[in-house]
Amino acid sequence: MATNEVIAARAKQLLGDAIISTNKYRGELTFEIDAARVLEVCTAFRDNQILQFEQLIDLCGVDYSTYGQEDPSMSRPGKRFAVVYHLLSIHHNQRVRLKAFVDEDALIIASVVDVWAVANWFEREAFDLFGIIFEGHPDLRRILTDYGFIGHPFRKDFPLIGKVEMRYDPEKGRVVYQPVTIEPRTLVPREIREDGFSVRNS
Repeated sequence: MATNEVIAARAKQLLGDAIISTNKYRGELTFEIDAARVLEVCTAFRDNQILQFEQLIDLCGVDYSTYGQEDPSMSRPGKRFAVVYHLLSIHHNQRVRLKAFVDEDALIIASVVDVWAVANWFEREAFDLFGIIFEGHPDLRRILTDYGFIGHPFRKDFPLIGKVEMRYDPEKGRVVYQPVTIEPRTLVPREIREDGFSVRNS
C-alpha cells in the first residue's frame, strides 16, 4: 500500500510544476494543481501504477471570496473560485483531494468526463450552482435549478432570499417570474449570553 509520502513524491516526480503545492490535513493529502493541466493531472492520478486513483468520489465548486476574513493571513487574493476533485484508490485504500483555481474572469476548466464518466452530473451541479464552465462536457446545462433561473445560488454574493420568485398564474395558465416579495429575515441569534446560550430578541 502506498503511503501519503510515496503518493506525494510520485505525483511531484510525474507531474512536476503541474503540482503547485501539497498539503496534508487529518491524514489526507490535498494537491493544488494547475487548472490548465487538469486533464493531464487527473489521467496520471488514475492510470499511474503507483497512484491508481480509480474512482472520482466527488467534484464540487468552492467560492473562497470570504475565506480568511477573520484571519487575513489565510486570505487568497485573486483566487476566488476553485474546482475540487475527491479521489479514491481502492488498491491503496487512500484518498486524495485535487484543487484547481479557475480564472475568475473566465471561469473555464476542462471537463474530466472522459477520465471519470461519473463527473458528468457533478460538473453540471458545479456549473449550475457556481457558474463554472466545464469545457468539453457533453451536456452542460442546469441540473438543480429551473431553466429560467437567474444567477448561481452557491456564490457567496448571491442573496439568501434569491433574486426572483416564481408562481403559477391561473389567468395566464403558466408559471411566471416576479421580483422577490418576502422580507429579508435574520436567522441567527442576535445576542450571545455569557453562559454560551443564545437569545433571540423579538
